[in-house]
Amino acid sequence: MSQVVGQSLAHESATLHVSGAAQYIDDLPELAGTLHAAFGLSTIAHGRITKLDLAPVLRAPGVAAVLTAKDIPGLNDCGPIIHDDPILADGLVLFYGQPIFVVLAETHEAARRAARKAVIEYEALPALLDIAEAVAAESWVLPPVTMTRNDAQAALAAAPHRLQGTARHGGQEHFYLEGQIAYARPGEQDTMHVFSSTQHPTEMQHAVAHMLHWTSHQVSVECRRMGGGFGGKESQSAQIACAAALGAWKTGRPVKLRLDRDDDMTLTGKRHDFAFDWDVGFDDSGRILGLAVTMASRCGFSADLSGPVNDRALCHIDNCYYLDAVTVKSLRCRTNTVSNTAFRGFGGPQGMFAIEYIIDDIARELGLDPLDVRFRNLYDPMPMNSPLAPAGRGAGGEGGMHDDTLSPAPSPAGGRGERNTTPYGAKVEDNVAPALIDELARTSDYAARRAAIAAFNASSPVIKRGLALTPLKFGISFNATLYNQAGSVVHVYADGTVLVSHGGTEMGQGLYTKIRQVVAHELGLPASAVRLAATDTSRVPNTSATAASSGADLNGKAAQAAALKIKTRLAAFFATQHGLSADAVSFADGEVRGGSHSMSFADLAIAAYRARLQLWDSGFYSTPKIHWNKDAMQGRPFFYYAYGAACAEVAIDTLTGESKVLRVDILHDVGKSLNPALDIGQIEGGFIQGMGWLTTEELWFRPSGAQRGRNMTHAPSTYKIPAASDVPPVFNVKLFDNANVEDTIHKSKAVGEPPLMLAFAVFFALRDACSAAIGKPAPLQAPATAEAVLRAIGGLDA
Repeated sequence: MSQVVGQSLAHESATLHVSGAAQYIDDLPELAGTLHAAFGLSTIAHGRITKLDLAPVLRAPGVAAVLTAKDIPGLNDCGPIIHDDPILADGLVLFYGQPIFVVLAETHEAARRAARKAVIEYEALPALLDIAEAVAAESWVLPPVTMTRNDAQAALAAAPHRLQGTARHGGQEHFYLEGQIAYARPGEQDTMHVFSSTQHPTEMQHAVAHMLHWTSHQVSVECRRMGGGFGGKESQSAQIACAAALGAWKTGRPVKLRLDRDDDMTLTGKRHDFAFDWDVGFDDSGRILGLAVTMASRCGFSADLSGPVNDRALCHIDNCYYLDAVTVKSLRCRTNTVSNTAFRGFGGPQGMFAIEYIIDDIARELGLDPLDVRFRNLYDPMPMNSPLAPAGRGAGGEGGMHDDTLSPAPSPAGGRGERNTTPYGAKVEDNVAPALIDELARTSDYAARRAAIAAFNASSPVIKRGLALTPLKFGISFNATLYNQAGSVVHVYADGTVLVSHGGTEMGQGLYTKIRQVVAHELGLPASAVRLAATDTSRVPNTSATAASSGADLNGKAAQAAALKIKTRLAAFFATQHGLSADAVSFADGEVRGGSHSMSFADLAIAAYRARLQLWDSGFYSTPKIHWNKDAMQGRPFFYYAYGAACAEVAIDTLTGESKVLRVDILHDVGKSLNPALDIGQIEGGFIQGMGWLTTEELWFRPSGAQRGRNMTHAPSTYKIPAASDVPPVFNVKLFDNANVEDTIHKSKAVGEPPLMLAFAVFFALRDACSAAIGKPAPLQAPATAEAVLRAIGGLDA
C-alpha cells in the first residue's frame, strides 16, 4: 500500500498560493450592489462623546449610509466570553482607535475618506495605559487568580539560597498577511451568509445572530482560507463580521468590510504583555525548592480571551520543571488600550518566559551553566524501560546526558520518583524532555561551543557572543474543556472521489492537507482523490475554534471516524458480494481487495450507489481524559504535552546594541508526523515569529500629549517583524524520533504553537552575551531591541 499519512506531501493549495490563484475573501467576485464599509475611530483613550456630527460623512461622495450603535437591533457586543466589548462605542470611548460608527459607500476608498469627516467632541476621562498604572489603581478586567501547591513561603524561608527578581516582556502584533475582512450577503426570509476570515466560524455565527436578534439557523459563516491568523482571528474577527452583517441587514445590499493595515493594527488586540516579580529559593545545585511569582498582564479595555490566556500562563509557569512548593498570583489588568487577545501560544509563552528567566538568574547567581541548572530541575523522565520511551535511546535520567555535570540532582529522599506532578495537579507521564535535550546538546556541540565562545569573548572587546539551550513542554488541548470536540462530514461520490467538510479552518498551516491525507489513508486512496470543502457552519455545526494547536488532533479524528463508517459499510458490501468476511477486505492503492477478488474503489462506489448504499457519513470526536476545575485551578487540562529544545548562538555589538543570530539548532517533538514537510515549516515559522516577539517587535503607545494612548507602531514603517535577512545563516531543524503515548490521530502531536517558544534560546543567548559584556548578570528585558541591549549593558540610560 502506498503510504499517504506520514509523507511530505505539498500543501493542498501550494500551487494556488504561488500562482496567485488562491481565492481569499477580497478575491471573491462581488455581487451587484455591493457596498464597502469603513470604521470611524475614536481619537481619545478614554472619554464620553459629547458631540457626534455625522452629517459631513453622509454628504461625502459615494456614501450610502452611516450606522452607529443605535442602529443595532440586538446585542451591541462581540465579546467571546463576557459581554463587555461593544461592536460600536455607545457614548463611552474606552481606547484610542475604538470604532464609533461604520460608513457604507460605493467603494472602499470612498468609505475610508468619508469616515475621516466626522466631527466628534469628547469629555476626557482618566486613562490607564500600562501594567504599572493598572496595578496601582487595582484595575482588573477579571478578579486576580492564585495557583498554589504546598507551602511556598516555608520553602523559601528554609532554602539555602534565595533570590528576588523582576522581568518584563512586550506584546506582539499578529501581522497576518491578510488583514481582517468580512463579506456579508443578505438572503431571503431574514438570512445572512457571511464570508469571514476567522478561526472560529461558529463564534462569528453566534455574534452576528445575537447582534441582529436572530437565531443561529438564520446565519451561516464560511471560511475557505485565511492569509494567516496566529490567534488574531479567533475572537477579534467578530467585530468585523458583525459590522458587515449590520450594514447588509440595514441596506439589504451585500457589504464588504476590509480593514486598512493601519486601522487593523490600531483597533485589533495583540499578545498580552506581562510583568513578573518573583522570590525563589534553591539549593547549591540550583534546584528550585520554593517559588512565589506575581504575574500581571495588560488585558486592555475588555476581557476578550484574557481569562483563559492568563490561566494558560499559570499552567505553563513550570515549563519542563518540577516545582514542589509554589504560589503564583495572576493579575488581569484593565487598561485603556485595545483589548488584547489570543496569540500563538495563548499565554503559554508568557508563563514560560518567567520560569526561564528565573532559571537563568539562579544559574548566574551560583556561577553555573544555565543548561546544568535547567536539567537539574526537569520533571522525571519517562522510565527507561517504558515501551513508550523513544526508540533507540534511554530516557536521559541520571547519567543520561553526555556530560555528568548535566545529570539531574537527586531529591532529598534519594530518588526522583515523585517529581512528575504539575502545580495544577496533572501527572507528566510522557516526558521525553531529558532525552531530547541530551540529543540536542550532543548534536549541537553545546559544551565545545560554550568553551569556544568564552575564549572569543575574552579576546573581543566590542563584539560579544552568547549561547543558550532552552527546552519547552507545551500542553495540548483547550483549557476550556467544552471546546475539545469536532465534527466532520465525508461524502463519497459515485465516481469514487471524496469531498470532506470539517469544522477546522485553514490559515496556511496545512490543516486541510493533513485531513486530506487522513481520509485518503483510511479509504486507501491517493490524496488527489480527496478534496476539502470550505469550512461552513451550514455543513458542520457547533465548531470549535481552530486554536490551541488542536486543529489536526480534533478534526483529523472526526474525519477519520466518518471515513471509517463508510469504509466499514463498503467492506461489508464487498464481502457479501464475494462470500467473504468483512475482516478480509482491504483498501489500498485505490483498490479494494478480498481473497482472490479485487476491484477499483471507483467501481465499488458506483456498485454501492446502485445498491442504494449510504455513501456519506458524519464523524465526531471529543478529547478523552481531560477535566479542569477553574475555581481550584486543578485538573488535567491537557491531553498530552509536546516537547522541544533549541540551541542558539548570537553576537552583539556593544557600541550600537545591534545583534545577530548566528546559528540555531532545533530538535522538536511532533510524535509520528502526519506530514514532516508541513511540520518542519511550522517549526521554522513559529521559531522566527517567536524570535521577532523577543527581539525586534516593540509596541509603543504614546504616554502623554494630545494623542495619549495612541498605538504609534501601527504600520510596517514603525513596527519591525523579522525579515528574510533575520533568518539564522545556520538553521538546523530536526524532528525528534517519538510517538505520542496517547491515542491521537496516527500517534502524531500538535505543532502549531509549541515551536514559538523555541525562540527563548535566542533571548537567553542575547542575555548571555550581554552578561559577558559587563561581567555580571545583565538585566535584559524583552523585546531585546538594540536599545534594550544597550540599556542592559549600561550604554543607554533607561
